[in-house]
Amino acid sequence: MSAERPTLPPVRLHTEAELARDALAAPLLARAVRLARWAGPGTRVGAGGELVDAQLPAAAEHLGIGADEDGAAEASEAWRLAVDTGLVEVEDPETEPGADQAVQDGSGEEGSDAEGTVTAGENLALLTGGSPQDVLAIWLDGLEAAHADATAPFFDDFADLVGEDGSIDFDALDWDPESEAAFLDGVLGNLYLLTVSDSAAGDEPVPLPALAASMIVPDDMGEPTDDILEQVSDAMMRLDDQFRVLEPIGIVEYQPVDEALLAEEGEDATPPADDDDVTRYGMVKLTPLGLYGIRARMLDAGVEAPAIGDLVDKDADALLGGIAYYPEDAARAEVQLWLARRGAGGAAAELLDAARGQDPQAPLRRLHCQQALALVGAEAEPAVRAVLDDGELGGLARVWLAELGAADVPAPPEPMIFWLAVDTIAAQLEADGDLDELQGLVEGLSGQHSGFFDEVWRVDHPATADVLEAMGRLHSDKKLAKDARKAAFKARSRGGSGN
Repeated sequence: MSAERPTLPPVRLHTEAELARDALAAPLLARAVRLARWAGPGTRVGAGGELVDAQLPAAAEHLGIGADEDGAAEASEAWRLAVDTGLVEVEDPETEPGADQAVQDGSGEEGSDAEGTVTAGENLALLTGGSPQDVLAIWLDGLEAAHADATAPFFDDFADLVGEDGSIDFDALDWDPESEAAFLDGVLGNLYLLTVSDSAAGDEPVPLPALAASMIVPDDMGEPTDDILEQVSDAMMRLDDQFRVLEPIGIVEYQPVDEALLAEEGEDATPPADDDDVTRYGMVKLTPLGLYGIRARMLDAGVEAPAIGDLVDKDADALLGGIAYYPEDAARAEVQLWLARRGAGGAAAELLDAARGQDPQAPLRRLHCQQALALVGAEAEPAVRAVLDDGELGGLARVWLAELGAADVPAPPEPMIFWLAVDTIAAQLEADGDLDELQGLVEGLSGQHSGFFDEVWRVDHPATADVLEAMGRLHSDKKLAKDARKAAFKARSRGGSGN
């Protein structure tokens, strides 16, 4: 029943139905769908599946965008996504029956040896007739394609970079695809962390300079050097290009760097020294769909990225272990979902049984158990009364019944009072709670009983010595702090806990 601290706080995701609707509304996927439905046997594509240049104006017109250079580029991008996500299938002309004979006898159309044939892909029907999971799976493929486009290099003459064997000379580009992808993933990971760590902060866009600095500026650096500022500026401009590519797939809301600012500063957008005009340097925010997509990428990469609802079908051991280090609101939400799947009485007994243990996380499990029982309410009373004589749960049971306002709650024996005090502080120490609150707890518990430190060192609890040492560090009364340290020494000398 051990618990490990998650790498990231749990995220509260929208339902799959809501996310699927967001995916279908993402501008790039929506355009890809429209082009897939527009395409037919007469659609002219190159052997690589791309729309031929002569076809782009018609595609742009169908999308309702200008047939100029920008419109053609957007149409080409949407078509590539349709191919990448299986909304259309392109058959290479070399594999078509009769293709060679058509070329030899001249019966084929001009360029037929360089163009493929388009048919509707299987995934096109899934977008309208499939489940939300089907839609999201297709969208995730689109996200992968957009991510690859965002990290692709910019160049003027592609032909000069292609070797005789068709491979790309990355050295000539001065571009490392793995490092580029890792940089963008790191930025998206930081943006994800900022979003899920604080619900209030997660509702606000993040300034691009701050996001770039999170990847460049060392944590222990005071005033950034000119070299560091230049690196941050370069990173900002890379991210500006990348977020412009990623926004149409729906993962971010993005306010680009002000182009007038770039002109003013000669294409050198040095990060601002104050916050007065920070919005001109770009602002970015993950959408609910973005949270889902970035989490999916992290899970694929082996990163632990929990979501509220992950534990709903697990047993009580997994629940209490899983929420051990969750923020309070997230733990409460997870427990509520878990309880909704079970009957109150059975759930209470299961939670109490899972709260037992002598391992380091056991006190924290008991704390979360008590909080979970509060959500069960009065229906948990029979299960709670059944453990009144339990050495590990009896104190918890009495506190819970008293808070419920139940009658006939037996007074705890003195050893149970001290054991519960140790267990309560041990839980807070394991949770790394607020220092001021922990200090108040330490002083409150020790002040409830005269001669507290003369007795508590005898408590048979695995954390007794560690708790007393912590009380010695935290207690504001110097004499009592000294008494706590002496008691900790006694606890260790009697072969107590913490060794």
